[in-house]
Amino acid sequence: MREIVIGGAQMGAIQTAESREAVVARMIVLLDQAAKAGCDLVVFPELALTTFFPRWWMEDPAEVASWYEVEMPNAATAPLFNRARQHGTAITFGYAEQTPEGRKFNTSILTDRSGQIVGKYRKVHLPGHSDYDPDRAFQHLEKRYFEPGDLGFPVWRNLDAWMGMCICNDRRWPEVYREMGLQGVELITLGYNTPSVNSQDSAEGLEQRLYHSDLSMTAGAYQNAAWVVGVAKAGVEDGHPLIGGSIIVDPNGYVVARAAGEGDELIVHGCDMDLCTFGKTTIFDFARHRRTEHYSRITAQTGVVLPE
Repeated sequence: MREIVIGGAQMGAIQTAESREAVVARMIVLLDQAAKAGCDLVVFPELALTTFFPRWWMEDPAEVASWYEVEMPNAATAPLFNRARQHGTAITFGYAEQTPEGRKFNTSILTDRSGQIVGKYRKVHLPGHSDYDPDRAFQHLEKRYFEPGDLGFPVWRNLDAWMGMCICNDRRWPEVYREMGLQGVELITLGYNTPSVNSQDSAEGLEQRLYHSDLSMTAGAYQNAAWVVGVAKAGVEDGHPLIGGSIIVDPNGYVVARAAGEGDELIVHGCDMDLCTFGKTTIFDFARHRRTEHYSRITAQTGVVLPE
């Protein structure tokens, strides 16, 4: 049995005025709880260091720049890395990255037990819009503040397992899981900051939003015979509610752990990577069953093209 004890470190709201140092202190509390529970890996949310700033329309370049990290680790996050190293616990979390060339990405990183960064992923499927939209109940400006990720969907060998990452809206796209599944992924971690209401459809509320979040992750896990750990930033953030619903999903698509509230909360499960083997060698044995000669449309076009 190749068991990885995983802690899903859901975080409650982070207000605009909350400093990086204060947020990291909260993350360390969750990390310490995870270490006491015997966790080998702790998964934190998307944009774990700040409020979800893409909800704000900003024109001042200095204000925009203040939300990004230009190096990782940095002075604010070093205590988190140090504590993880002391515990011998791997971590993964999301943040806004600005590269030395000035490019901006919605990024997540993965460390090993020694606190060394062994993997980096940049969000590919950016939702929302780039220009101010007066018809929305609130703005969702990821396309304004980030560019689509340029690293693809790699996997890494870590903790004796093949691991991959994605972020928030990526979880809704089956191609994401299959890209990693075709590399033998056994564990996919992802963080999200998902509003409790749809800015373009007020009738879609919390229950429906949680259902679709679950559906995306449980289907991705089952169809690729992999563990999926989805961790939220939740609660009312600067007046805007975010869903919780952090879950750990097994390779058969069953939810084996779920957060109960919308605040800082740790969920824990011992995840046996060998449970991936059955699905990968039977119904989802890709080498035997995939028919790629019929899939050309998937990469040849983006929008819908009706038959003539």
